[in-house]
Amino acid sequence: MDFTKKERYNFDDLVEIMKFLRAPDGCPWDRVQTHTSIRSNLIEETYEVIEAIDNNDSNLMREELGDVMLQVVMHAEMADEDGLFDINDVINELCQKLVIRHPHVFGEVKAENSDEALKSWDDVKMATKSQKSQSQAMDSVSKALPSLMRATKIQQKAAKIGFDWDSVDGAFDKVCEETKELKNAIDNNDSENQVEELGDLLFSVVNVARFLKIDSEKALYDACDKFTERFRKVEQLAQSRNIDMKTAQLSELDSLWDEVKK
Repeated sequence: MDFTKKERYNFDDLVEIMKFLRAPDGCPWDRVQTHTSIRSNLIEETYEVIEAIDNNDSNLMREELGDVMLQVVMHAEMADEDGLFDINDVINELCQKLVIRHPHVFGEVKAENSDEALKSWDDVKMATKSQKSQSQAMDSVSKALPSLMRATKIQQKAAKIGFDWDSVDGAFDKVCEETKELKNAIDNNDSENQVEELGDLLFSVVNVARFLKIDSEKALYDACDKFTERFRKVEQLAQSRNIDMKTAQLSELDSLWDEVKK
């Protein structure tokens, strides 16, 4: 098939193009790739989709979703070459999962709202994965996730069996407690304990975010953007006043920061 002659392609074309690229007379780069060599590509492309969503850029989102799909098809093709599975096996298993985990849609289970639907999904998920405890469910949370996201998911699983604060006040008090413990570790110059207490503090902050229904990963992302933008304005302000930031006193820089902040 001459793929250069088509005006519009479909999913089957994508699969065939990937097979052609991986063939002996295909692309030298595509041919030598492995699951491991393109591992980071999947992460990168996923974050680019997220950026397109955050920017409400539908054209970019369409493109980046295609790049994510490319990674899926390429991994499936590699697995097919090794006789493990192909893209149709991936799609079949996904469809089976969607049907099985939606008994409130395809079965007799009732779900009147999104919370009940989510509980139904979780119950089926634990059953199909032979998870008999929440600790087993916690173990199933991918360790490759960004740590803030992983912490949120682990806390959510603990909360499902009632291991949770009654309100955000308890979670916030825990932040204060962990802050004091970190300060003690700093005062005692206990470097090993500092690492542990800092981790506890971050975990506690994520708990507060969960109670407030705030995505901690997104909140920190936005905080980074805010800091960068304010710092850029501080630099511009310093330049307009002939202040060398490399040699200026910290108090002087703090004054510029406060001015920009206001």
